[in-house]
Amino acid sequence: MLLGLLQAALQQVDGRRCVREALTGFEPAARRVWVAAVGKAAASMTCGARDALGDAIERTLVITRDPPAPGQLDADSSLEILLGAHPMPDERSLAAGARLLAWVEALPPAVQPLFLISGGASALTEVLVPGKTLADLAALTQLGLAQGWEIGELNARRVALSQIKGGRLAGRLHGRPARALFVSDVPHDDPAVIGSGLMGPAAGGDAVERRVVASVDHAVRAVAQAAAALGLSVHAPAQRFAGNAARLAARFAHELCLLSVELCVWGGESTVVLPAQPGRGGRNQHLALAAARLIAGHPELMLLAAGTDGSDGVTEDAGALVDAETCARVALAELDADHCLERADSARALAASGDLVHTGPTGTNVGDLVLGLKLSAEAAQRAAQRGLTRPRVL
Repeated sequence: MLLGLLQAALQQVDGRRCVREALTGFEPAARRVWVAAVGKAAASMTCGARDALGDAIERTLVITRDPPAPGQLDADSSLEILLGAHPMPDERSLAAGARLLAWVEALPPAVQPLFLISGGASALTEVLVPGKTLADLAALTQLGLAQGWEIGELNARRVALSQIKGGRLAGRLHGRPARALFVSDVPHDDPAVIGSGLMGPAAGGDAVERRVVASVDHAVRAVAQAAAALGLSVHAPAQRFAGNAARLAARFAHELCLLSVELCVWGGESTVVLPAQPGRGGRNQHLALAAARLIAGHPELMLLAAGTDGSDGVTEDAGALVDAETCARVALAELDADHCLERADSARALAASGDLVHTGPTGTNVGDLVLGLKLSAEAAQRAAQRGLTRPRVL
């Protein structure tokens, strides 16, 4: 049931679907359109633009982390795909930034630019200000990750090192009309923060029309609607969560126990302060393992924490789905959940307990979802008899 609800959320904020719907009926001022897509959802967003605009698209630049799935983007002379690095930028990120800047400066007068920006763009592409090096950028990123900075703070500090972030790329358009669509993974869905403001407003103004087409709020609403359709009572607070993952785990477990509902769904992004030599894991796996300690012995409780992009920290797993027996399974594997949390080694514990959730790249990136289920064995049996808990493959 929980995996099915996660799938409903991912479908709602799918980059291809959201961009296609946003551009349906859109008549570009110029007959020729150039598309630049940057971020983890760049490939799927590009597909949506192609669905809507077809032959009007003359040239496309895609900068992303993962190679597009086979058949997702048919290679041709008008399509250029560059892979950058995430979460730690590297030389590929600088090469992608240089190419993006050259692409903007080469825009013909008769072409209308369309920018498709999603989370991950900050690390995937960069042009550094004179005097700054890749080592400076990597050190800043590493510091932010280790100290658990929230995304807004990290992106603000990245802007100071960049020639293209903080609205500077939009400034390179010199007032020409353009359109920018965003899949947001930041608080308040501010284009000045998404991708460190890669297509945020330029100082002094610009002629870019900006629209956020997907956010974690859309994902939360999709879960709530799908759960209600299954007959579940739902708590879905509008306020997004932020802050320390372990403290959030305590809050979510507490709310799940006390509220008289069957499903709680929260959207946002947590943080983890890393030890000097961290193990393997991500913020969602850390949150899930911390919650597993608190729901141990409560067979009616389960909790799913997942990144909507399909990855979590440095791992290729989206997150984890834990239950009342998770910590017992960790102990049977001769591991200690508390010790793994102290070492930021949650992936090791959750792999041993069999609780990791793997989706692969999802075509979107709107932050994180946490789903808490409270269902007695009797209620679960009744739901199964109604066909509501049929497993759905991610």
